[in-house]
Amino acid sequence: SCPQAGDILVVVTAKTAFLFILPQYNVSVPTADSETVHYHYGPKDLVTILFYVFITIILHAVVQEYILDKISKRLHLSKVKHSKFNESGQLVVFHLSSVVWCFYVVVTEGYLTNPRSLWEDYPHVYLPFQVKFFYLCQLAYWLHALPELYFQKVRKEEIPRQLQYICLYLVHIAGAYLLNLSRLGLILLLLQYSTEFLFHMARLFYFADENNEKLFNAWAAVFGVTRLFILTLAVLAIGFGLARIENQAFDPEKGNFNTLLCRLCVLLLVCAAQAWLMWRFIHSQLRHWREYWNEQSAKRRVPAAPRLPARLVKRESGYHENGVVKAENGTSPRTKKLKSP
Repeated sequence: SCPQAGDILVVVTAKTAFLFILPQYNVSVPTADSETVHYHYGPKDLVTILFYVFITIILHAVVQEYILDKISKRLHLSKVKHSKFNESGQLVVFHLSSVVWCFYVVVTEGYLTNPRSLWEDYPHVYLPFQVKFFYLCQLAYWLHALPELYFQKVRKEEIPRQLQYICLYLVHIAGAYLLNLSRLGLILLLLQYSTEFLFHMARLFYFADENNEKLFNAWAAVFGVTRLFILTLAVLAIGFGLARIENQAFDPEKGNFNTLLCRLCVLLLVCAAQAWLMWRFIHSQLRHWREYWNEQSAKRRVPAAPRLPARLVKRESGYHENGVVKAENGTSPRTKKLKSP
């Protein structure tokens, strides 16, 4: 029989004994072959997110203890580099798994091959299981990052920067989930996570070998292209796609937020976030170039070792001046008297 709204679904595999507790709102959607169970969001999602926050904290500790700590001990990093190494190591694991998972979802659901599906049939109130599960796990991960700032003993200077990124991800992911823009959000997250994975992988290689900066150059080239793709896709789907849909009425009960004001607010949020990221990127690149040129100019300004005058050639304890051997104090050296046998 089909599960009813509010049921608790438990899936346990024999080998891994992996437990998924999913108190969800679900609905049966009839298709050509059979009925498919879809889900929509509700207050019970908070319970699921809280559960996966604890699961993520445990997985974070496992990665830290059994992988990152063993690698960092071999590298003998300073405290500052050790903190950045742990941050990049955790995000490499997360971004890699999220990119693979997100790519699988968009391919199997057909969002990548059919771009029109990003705005057609809006609002996308009922979600497939894997789409809803992906969003809940994403929210759980970025919420778990808040207590991890305390557990990892992050320096006070680094906390504001990390809080900015955590809040930025939470706002965008929660906005796409609650405004029923889940399809567009999946594509944007796939682009964003791919760039972030490349950046943190470049940092790990840099900590292992400070002369290895090739991945940073590749990331710098990909970063600007990714901003352009995200802005283009957001304007295409929200500014043009949703604007042509006939159903343009503000109806929160039905999950419809397709109004001019809502579209402008979403576009403004996306454009502001991309502009802020681009400004930080340009500022960082200019600072690195300035440091590089300062180092090069400092090497050129190093004075050569002073040379002694040609007339003064030091030899042993004295020197020659005008053909006369003199001692270091300016007097002529005393000649030794030979003793008679």
